[in-house]
Amino acid sequence: MTTSTIVLIVVIAVAAILAIAAIAWVARNKRTQHRRVEAGDIRDKATDASHRVGQREALADETAAKARVAQAEADAKAAHAKGLQHQAQVRRSDAASARDEVDQEFERADKIDPDTHTNGDTPREDSETRQTPQGTPAGKQGPPSMHRAG
Repeated sequence: MTTSTIVLIVVIAVAAILAIAAIAWVARNKRTQHRRVEAGDIRDKATDASHRVGQREALADETAAKARVAQAEADAKAAHAKGLQHQAQVRRSDAASARDEVDQEFERADKIDPDTHTNGDTPREDSETRQTPQGTPAGKQGPPSMHRAG
């Protein structure tokens, strides 16, 4: 084998190695570029999804705030109702005490008035004045009217 043949074989081998290296380098660059594009697409999709998730989180926060407001209103109404119940109980108690006092006055009047005893010592029941619900006239009459002579 001659030297020129060996040199030629070495040159061809080096050229082949360089060609393979160049092809590999180009392929690697294309693969890298393709991965960059793919990663960019994934990031774009993730950004869109992140925006939608942010909107959902904002909606959830808004709903939670509305729930807190509604709960606060409900608590305030419950407290108001409890206060009204207490006030009603106090008024019932006051009304019962006042009713007892009025009944005692009727009994006292019945003891004093000689015309109230219809059957022995049993006081008569005056249905027109005792136990009359508020706002019901129940036949109450004023004093007899005086006619003028003239």
